[in-house]
Amino acid sequence: MESREEHYLKMTNTPVPSLIIKLACPTIVSMLVSSIYNMADTFFVSQIGTAAAGAVGITFSIMAIIQAIGFTIGMGAGNLASRRLGAKEDDEANRYASTGFFFGLFLSLILCVFGSLFLDELMVALGATDTILPYARSYARYILLASPVMCLSFIMNNYFRAEGKALYGMLGITTGGVLNIILDPIFIFALGLGTAGAAIATALSQLISFLILLSMFLRRKSNLVISIRYIAFDVKKYRNIVLTGLPTLARQGFASLATIALNVTASIYGDAAIAAMSIAGRIGFFLFSFMIGLGQGFQPVAAFNYGAKRFERVKEATKFTSRAGTILMAVVSVICFVFAPDIVRSFRKDDLEVIAIGTAALRFQCSALFLSGLTTATNMALQCTGQSIAATFLALSRQGIFFIPLVLALPRFLGIFGLELAQPVADVLTFFISIFFYKAFMRKLDKLSAGEKSLS
Repeated sequence: MESREEHYLKMTNTPVPSLIIKLACPTIVSMLVSSIYNMADTFFVSQIGTAAAGAVGITFSIMAIIQAIGFTIGMGAGNLASRRLGAKEDDEANRYASTGFFFGLFLSLILCVFGSLFLDELMVALGATDTILPYARSYARYILLASPVMCLSFIMNNYFRAEGKALYGMLGITTGGVLNIILDPIFIFALGLGTAGAAIATALSQLISFLILLSMFLRRKSNLVISIRYIAFDVKKYRNIVLTGLPTLARQGFASLATIALNVTASIYGDAAIAAMSIAGRIGFFLFSFMIGLGQGFQPVAAFNYGAKRFERVKEATKFTSRAGTILMAVVSVICFVFAPDIVRSFRKDDLEVIAIGTAALRFQCSALFLSGLTTATNMALQCTGQSIAATFLALSRQGIFFIPLVLALPRFLGIFGLELAQPVADVLTFFISIFFYKAFMRKLDKLSAGEKSLS
């Protein structure tokens, strides 16, 4: 295991492009595996029927809420800890890591208890129709029971990413993801458990991921220490974690609200529309995972060097991630656009309506996805350098400020075509706002860099 000093020198002296690529490779793999096992649930459950496929789309909102809690606290406490490591304030870094871990445990237990008590009401509120409700209920029950270990896995994974050790996080997440894909057909078909089987497979896989990640912390694979003795009882610490993670909460939380709005609107057009938009959404999220993974490789570089006052490296990292992300997303989007009918057909080959709606929605998403290179790099740069208000506003723009109003309004005038068009229009509008924030961030880095040079 490398020493703290060796880690410091690596993060502040390794050429920026090669460092980001090295850190991004395991985070991209982690994100893709997470997306694949989410798609595996959709794929296998879709073989049961259209209503069952729609149920996975309904309960995806609960998964998004769990992810929102885990990623908000994980990114918030992780970025704060990373900056403290960059400033060589190790005890303070441990306080943020430990406080975030147990804070996440508390919040996820509340979700588990209240979600289970009001399960049917929750499913209906998320957009379940009478035919979808039995499947959604079976799936969501086990996901809620597993929510604490899922949430804590997301938190620990983000800690590893934040300190530049994403490979360890990848091992935990990937093992669980592969296991989920293997268990899905066994529990769903061989054991005859249907949608409940998919949820049980996910819960068991997430438990394995949690145990692997926790064991790595216990074996000191991380420079951060998670311990009860480091829990902070200072309200300011919790406020800092939440504020730093607020952009992630906006991104993940409004993704959940956006999914609910999408399902509620799609329900007007029947189960086929819900299933089609769910399939297109899962595939779109899989594509977006490439950019999220690249961004999560970039964040520890930016946060660590910002804490170390190496502002030129932060600027170089932001430029590289924006350009590389644009190229990467353009390539995967073109491939998906061409093969969209075949991809959607593999989920529901016997339902022509699902195929038609899903193909159109997926192709519209692909047409604007390359814009996420600049948008994501800018958003993550603002977040990991402590500019929470600007980062939160930008994170809100895509799913909150633009998508939710569009998905509620456009179908009134354009029918189901408006439903398919909402996401790409939101992406375009968010891109134009991102340009302003990107330029402002670069100017700030120039000023900070000039200030450091004058002091030296």
